[in-house]
Amino acid sequence: MKSIIYVTRQLDESIVAPLRANHEVIQCDIHNITGTPIEEALQYGERVVALWTALSDQVTSEVMDALPNLKVVANMAVGYNNIDIAAANERGITVTNTPGVLSDTTADLAFGLLMSTARMLPQAEKSLRAGEWSTWEPFGYAGMDIHGASIGIIGMGRIGEALARRAYGFDMDISYHNRTRKEEAEKKYDLTYRSLEDLLKTCQFIAIFAPLTEETNGLLGREELALLRPDAIVINAARGEIIDEDALYDVLKEGKIFGAGLDVYSQEPIDPNHKLLTLPNVVALPHIGSASIATRTKMAEMNVEAILAVLNGETPENIVQ
Repeated sequence: MKSIIYVTRQLDESIVAPLRANHEVIQCDIHNITGTPIEEALQYGERVVALWTALSDQVTSEVMDALPNLKVVANMAVGYNNIDIAAANERGITVTNTPGVLSDTTADLAFGLLMSTARMLPQAEKSLRAGEWSTWEPFGYAGMDIHGASIGIIGMGRIGEALARRAYGFDMDISYHNRTRKEEAEKKYDLTYRSLEDLLKTCQFIAIFAPLTEETNGLLGREELALLRPDAIVINAARGEIIDEDALYDVLKEGKIFGAGLDVYSQEPIDPNHKLLTLPNVVALPHIGSASIATRTKMAEMNVEAILAVLNGETPENIVQ
């Protein structure tokens, strides 16, 4: 009986075919299960030697103990806070991710979300489709200019720097906050390093790209959001837990900031009845930052390569420590 590579989502056969040579590949049909994809995987127990996961799949120490022959977890994401890395290290389980390949695609999405929120594009399009466009109005759907505006980027990693390149092309005044200074990027894109408090007070656009850690969980709470300008627009394409969603709802509902563009949430999928989704000044997307055909295909290929490497006794790239 072949060992199992368990894939927590459905992927095209052309992608998973290389895995079938020596192993059985089981792909979870997420729309026809009673529990979670990981719970479905547990029924195969000691036969599972590899898990191919998405960011919403929680791989805990209990899961690892229930899969005693698990050798590798390949996460189709840059982030890996869904996996207990310490527990994996203790058990000799290799964990890999997919960094680098999605930086520009995610920055494209984030800048598109910024533009949509600032110029109220979804609201205008919805109004048109509803037949509400009856005449030209001088200030109908008048949003905020992007060119020449100030932007503060929280987290100047690969994606943050990719967004800075796009902002530079729009002649934006770019500031950033990061754990460490990025002096080369400062010179290249005319960036200004600021403290978090100064950045929040100063910049109109606030774009979040920090990783989710103990330090960044709840980084923008009620006190921090109170520092924002009345014309501020918050863009989050990193992790939902970085913002206090209750506090964000309050400042948006009370009109203390102009709007928010969100691609991530503290609980995903977000409840369609979530109060943030009731606000007209929120543009909300279903966590599609890296969702281009080319990028998702490359991410999948990286996962396949990592799984095969580990199962063949080789060292894969992009090991998470």
